[in-house]
Amino acid sequence: MSHTLGDTKSTGLHHVTAISGEARRNRDFYTRILGLRLVKKTVNFDDPGTYHLYFGDADGAPGTILTFFPWANAAPGRAGAGETGETAFRVPKAAIGFWLARFVQASVDHEGPTTRFGRPVVTFRDPDGMRLALVGVEGAENEPAWAVEGIDPADAIRGFESVTLEVGGIEGTAAVLTEVLGFTETAREAGRVRFEGTASVGAAVELVESAAARPRLGAGSVHHVAFRAASDADQAAMAERLAAMGLPATEQKDRNYFRSIYFREPGGVLFEIATDEPGFAADEPAESLGESLKLPAFLEPQRARIEAVLPPL
Repeated sequence: MSHTLGDTKSTGLHHVTAISGEARRNRDFYTRILGLRLVKKTVNFDDPGTYHLYFGDADGAPGTILTFFPWANAAPGRAGAGETGETAFRVPKAAIGFWLARFVQASVDHEGPTTRFGRPVVTFRDPDGMRLALVGVEGAENEPAWAVEGIDPADAIRGFESVTLEVGGIEGTAAVLTEVLGFTETAREAGRVRFEGTASVGAAVELVESAAARPRLGAGSVHHVAFRAASDADQAAMAERLAAMGLPATEQKDRNYFRSIYFREPGGVLFEIATDEPGFAADEPAESLGESLKLPAFLEPQRARIEAVLPPL
């Protein structure tokens, strides 16, 4: 599916980055069971002995990208207040039955369907226990889809629907979403507060108040949630608004496929603001995304050593 990079100030999610266990099992689940495209195979720039795998739609468009740092021996994470409680994908409403049958056949741990904000929702977990959901969306079947064997395009995932953040109190997080990131509160239901942006995919964040203890990062945990900035100037303006709220962000970091700043929002969740540009075709053709190991220029001299320690995919 194709979304124009840098379409005018689309407010929404850019990507979600999580921690997994063994890399091959992670890749197989997201590409074979869920039918996402592996759009980039690179390394953790700060720990180059570890992969950084990016899964998304055909283009790796903002709002579709789930990324992982896979550590084979990672201890399981522990859920708590101050983290992403659920990452939800959009599927056509009529496809919910297909996915229920597929999860049964593939022995995927799942529950539902239930209804949330008037839409059918199936919750499930990946092999590391990461909390995920499918949300049935009217009209999604009319959007382009990345097709894989065993999943009809009419049933395929179309990017993110939302993330659910579990926080001790929602007011501070809500202020960042509305005053800095451009979201609008649209609904409340059963202890959930929903905020929506303007993007065609990945446009929603839901907040749930939680009295749980702080989480512990590990396999199955979300490390951070990234939000879209149309440009460097757009990102800098967001950083200024954050600073005015007493929430200074890091300096900009070049992640090759986007440029990022990071900050911890008042509820404790690590947020990133990532530019839409340059995108995943910056260093390999769109038709062969994810096929070869890509390294940033500063790690290229170490390629032989890095390839020797990475586990086979």
